[in-house]
Amino acid sequence: MTTWDHLDVALVQAAADIAPGKNRVRLDELAPRDVDLVVFPEAFARDFGSADDDLAPDAETLDGPFATELARVAADRGSTVVAGMFEAADGHPFNTLLTTDGARSRGYRKIHLYDSFGYRESDRLSAGPVEPVLVEVGGATVGLMTCYDLRFPELARALVAAGAEILVVPAAWVAGERKVDHWRTLARARAIENTAYVVAAGQPAPRYCGHSIVVDPLGDVLVEAGPDEEVVTARLERSVIERAREVNPSLANRRM
Repeated sequence: MTTWDHLDVALVQAAADIAPGKNRVRLDELAPRDVDLVVFPEAFARDFGSADDDLAPDAETLDGPFATELARVAADRGSTVVAGMFEAADGHPFNTLLTTDGARSRGYRKIHLYDSFGYRESDRLSAGPVEPVLVEVGGATVGLMTCYDLRFPELARALVAAGAEILVVPAAWVAGERKVDHWRTLARARAIENTAYVVAAGQPAPRYCGHSIVVDPLGDVLVEAGPDEEVVTARLERSVIERAREVNPSLANRRM
């Protein structure tokens, strides 16, 4: 693995449609150039829709139309691109993040399904295997999480213990009372306790919270979107991770 100095990242805070074809077109329309990593939200290939929508008919394989277009866009931009999709399975589909640089692709199947706040994601989707999934981006080790996973510190810690320096969290964080505060607080907590960057991209209001955010390993917010559609960018520097882990060696001090 090559040593990295910095990564430029872009968070695409955009709403997915329930029509998959429209979302494939928007990949090319929205993905910026001149960045190392582009992060689209969870379920960008097809929005969740209403609570009784059957997601299986629009679920695709990891070499289907959405994956093919995502890889093409990544190759065109010379970037690694992450986006959420529903992956076809024998039973309920998986809620999958697809990461690709155009030549190589890797999927992460969401571990923690959103059976909370009155929703039951498990009625329509299958949980992925309980194992950390990491990818390399420009020499940096990136751990993958999806939305509700952010509420489970043990997954973030497992990713960091496996070498992650950056936690990428695409989301469709449902709007509601306290939800923006929870999102912001949890993103900062995962960054601080793991002395790692958190790069969290969400779908926008009104259905979702927006507020895509990048937090550095010291807990400082580098950039935060508002509630509406926008693209925000930030630069991640490896020296900040090194400094954070020197002044706050909590990973080295673990006893459990």
